[in-house]
Amino acid sequence: MAKLRVEDLKKIKEASKGTVNLRDGAYRVKITVHMGTCGIAAGARKIMNFLLDKIQEVSATDIILTSSGCAGLCNHEPMITVEVKDGAPVKYVLLDEEKTQRIFEEHVMKGNPLPEYALSVGSETTY
Repeated sequence: MAKLRVEDLKKIKEASKGTVNLRDGAYRVKITVHMGTCGIAAGARKIMNFLLDKIQEVSATDIILTSSGCAGLCNHEPMITVEVKDGAPVKYVLLDEEKTQRIFEEHVMKGNPLPEYALSVGSETTY
């Protein structure tokens, strides 16, 4: 399993520098990788590194990539939450690189959520 390095954290810091709120920033999308102990054990670091690479690959400057602790749904890890500006957050679960690639291409880049990979949309609505 790949380890998160100091260089990776510096990239995350630079990508999110000066932005606290999605509505106030020049950012279009915020991706949160849930990296509690359960998430890390399930592969969240691999998902985080994959997303870092994807964002760099497309030279995106309007995407925030951040991490959080456990979301309380350990049996659904690894998970990410995607928030497109002016849209409801979507929590994606049981991820691997293939699913994450599709989510990145469709939801992050084109604004089309993928209900087949989602546990919920908004704070309480499920697909």
